[in-house]
Amino acid sequence: MTSIHDDLDAALAPTEFIDCASPAILDFVRERTAGATTPVERAVALFYAARDGIEYRLMSRLGLERDGFVASATLARGSGFCIEKAVLLAAACRAAGIPALLRFADVRNHLTTPEMARFMGTDVFAWHGLVEMLLDGRWVKSTPAFDRKMCEEHGVRPIDFDGLRDAVFHEFDIRENRHMEYVRERGVFADLPYEDIVSTFRTDYPRMYRCKGASAGDSSHPRKRG
Repeated sequence: MTSIHDDLDAALAPTEFIDCASPAILDFVRERTAGATTPVERAVALFYAARDGIEYRLMSRLGLERDGFVASATLARGSGFCIEKAVLLAAACRAAGIPALLRFADVRNHLTTPEMARFMGTDVFAWHGLVEMLLDGRWVKSTPAFDRKMCEEHGVRPIDFDGLRDAVFHEFDIRENRHMEYVRERGVFADLPYEDIVSTFRTDYPRMYRCKGASAGDSSHPRKRG
């Protein structure tokens, strides 16, 4: 049976959201991979560029406007949450000639703040975004969501990536408190399943879309723990 992982053309092609042929993405890749000589080195450099070069914000903008999820838009904004940062990393990888796909899962954050839990109505974050890259003949998972500065501020282990092993959320924080738990796989996609994500968010997090006028910096949209 054919798998999405078998279609390398799709894993390298520009799409509506993974706009890997855009000048901004190409410039970003050239700048961040200067000196890298192998696909693994380029993948590692791009992972850290997305992880630390784009500030983590649970909601970098109020609303779910379609064009806000495009990779080059996240790059221009300089901030994003896990889905947006994963789309950017996938675009950067494709621009560097590395096949890349988007993978999604629901995660339970055991360290969610009470304020965020009340705001969201749950401690489960649907459609957490990861990137799968084809490196040295195998698909490797990585999540560039939490930047190092945020991790240091809140006692969360930073996710490191060597291009050889999966880099996913840690089960425990630096104090050995339970942190992230993967509770549901959503699948692997060649482009962002925008309609499915928006439908889930509007159903599962109705409070987040009734708060008119909130911004990413407001207390209703905490930076940490999501």
